[in-house]
Amino acid sequence: MGVKNQSLGTLTDEALRGYLKTLNGHRPADLYRLVLGEVERPLFRNVLEYAGGNQSEAAEILGINRGTLRKKLVAYKLLDG
Repeated sequence: MGVKNQSLGTLTDEALRGYLKTLNGHRPADLYRLVLGEVERPLFRNVLEYAGGNQSEAAEILGINRGTLRKKLVAYKLLDG
């Protein structure tokens, strides 16, 4: 099955399973924060691009407050200037 035919959940499941397998039995640390960072950054970058750089529209699409979006954009260094 091609990537285009798989759900985001399926792709995430496969990626996590692969990541955990590469640890060779070592226990991961702070996995929750790692996963959120890996998912949020491209999510915000792509939605902001889709919204033509309009933060208010991007926040609405994401279903979050514009201030929260802005804080995340700063944290992930996704803002120009």
